[in-house]
Amino acid sequence: MVPAMLTAAAAHLPVIAVHLEEAPYIGVLFVVLTAACVGLASVAVSWDPPAVYALSALTCGSAVLAYAATRLVSFPLLAGDVGYWLEPLGVLSVASESVVVLTAAFALAAARRAMPRVRPLQA
Repeated sequence: MVPAMLTAAAAHLPVIAVHLEEAPYIGVLFVVLTAACVGLASVAVSWDPPAVYALSALTCGSAVLAYAATRLVSFPLLAGDVGYWLEPLGVLSVASESVVVLTAAFALAAARRAMPRVRPLQA
């Protein structure tokens, strides 16, 4: 999961400056996403709680949905992105973010299976 998160972060770096000029709100979101991916990857290296997996899935899943939304609907200052599904860095980021979502989902499922079952108290 960590390599995929760092790949997602790296894929956004080259387009941050352009988006800060053309569509500042998207540029800021790219900065936040990049920082979140690097931060979560850093935490995931040394700490393994389900919350890290859940936040990673939420962060990268939201990025994948946002990419799809900008390809389906004209966003302010991003009308040129509609229909442009195969933008190389976009494909790289969506692929790596999808790996994060799937890996996190498997890790959360494994953690849930490993949890001891609590039986209700019987009176």
